[in-house]
Amino acid sequence: MPSFDTVLEPDHVKIRNGVDNSIKEIGTRFDFKGTGAKVELKDKEIHATGDSEFQLEQIEAVLYGKLTKQDVVISFLDKQDKIEKLGGDKVRQVYKIKEGIEATLAKKIVASLKDSKLKVQASIQGDAVRVTGKNRDDLQAAIAHLKKSFSDTPLSYTNFRD
Repeated sequence: MPSFDTVLEPDHVKIRNGVDNSIKEIGTRFDFKGTGAKVELKDKEIHATGDSEFQLEQIEAVLYGKLTKQDVVISFLDKQDKIEKLGGDKVRQVYKIKEGIEATLAKKIVASLKDSKLKVQASIQGDAVRVTGKNRDDLQAAIAHLKKSFSDTPLSYTNFRD
């Protein structure tokens, strides 16, 4: 039976390149000279550290620009609401990198496919949603439906089996 998996997977190489390019620009920009401005990638988080909230906004603009040039969808980053205050006048902003479909989003995907009246079945498989159907055309219609319904979420479709 034909099937495919709907997943939420960022390209970690492109994220690493974007962060590295941000580090280079922050190191060479005149307005960041002599300040504590820095960006670092730790596991599944990006930490931006600066001397003030205004400087964090500038660092964020650089980071988003470099990630966009690497074709990383910014919605993969989950910006934390709370800005951490470090020792002295330093502040830090944490951006978590989303990976895997959360349970609430997976349920919305399954419900959306059921409501679409397409002849496919969707099931949650860990952090992915497996969609099965009788033929390839139904699966392609399901992909088109998901792209239209969840255009703000960077879903990708893998493991297509015929």
